[in-house]
Amino acid sequence: MIPLVGIVCDRRMTDGMAVYQANDEYVMAARDGAGALPLLIPVTEPPLAPADILARVDGLLFTGAPSNVSPSRYGGTPLRDASTLDEARDATSLALVRAAIEAGRPALCICRGFQELNVALGGTLHQHVHEIPGRLDHREDESQPLEVQYGPAHSVNIAANGMLARLTHRREAMVNSLHRQGIDRMAPSLRAEAIAPDGQIEAVSMPGAKAFLLGLQWHPEWRWSQNPVSRAIFAAFGEAMRTASPHG
Repeated sequence: MIPLVGIVCDRRMTDGMAVYQANDEYVMAARDGAGALPLLIPVTEPPLAPADILARVDGLLFTGAPSNVSPSRYGGTPLRDASTLDEARDATSLALVRAAIEAGRPALCICRGFQELNVALGGTLHQHVHEIPGRLDHREDESQPLEVQYGPAHSVNIAANGMLARLTHRREAMVNSLHRQGIDRMAPSLRAEAIAPDGQIEAVSMPGAKAFLLGLQWHPEWRWSQNPVSRAIFAAFGEAMRTASPHG
């Protein structure tokens, strides 16, 4: 059977009404790269019960988004721009990622999803990585075309003998960079899988996890089929869903 992958949406206001969204790149990468049937998960208020979601999906994709995880979730200082909050998504994603790990359901966590994974398991975030002495400016130049914004920005060193090294057969890769925030204190149960030249953690896994669990700060969904690292990641995610499926 084709596995069913739940794709967590973000919540935006349009004409005074809440709209749930997931960019097409995530949907296509899940469908064609992972070979899964995409199902969009709205971040309703109150949240959908994680158990009800997990009873129906074979895996979860936690997407990137313009919004940021609320600092109240990790003991940080209030955001400078409160309009970037999406607390409905926080309420859905943080509980859902913990439930997925406990249930042994494969999960791929990208950009905001990567940060959600760290916060859900007890880690913290830098809110403005570019203001830390010695760190790169990891933000995209929004004045440039999307091809430039999502183009290769810097290298990452891939940890030897880690999950990402096994999937990609690489010790280094070029990645894009479209984030303001990043991991500060990594959650105790996570392992760093890739690190940028400035020391910023760019990928994590969980040793001993019951199923596939990978978090990436960059965006592998962007033109995934043209990138061998992205192809390997989505293929492995899809195979994990097929192997671990409780429905099939």
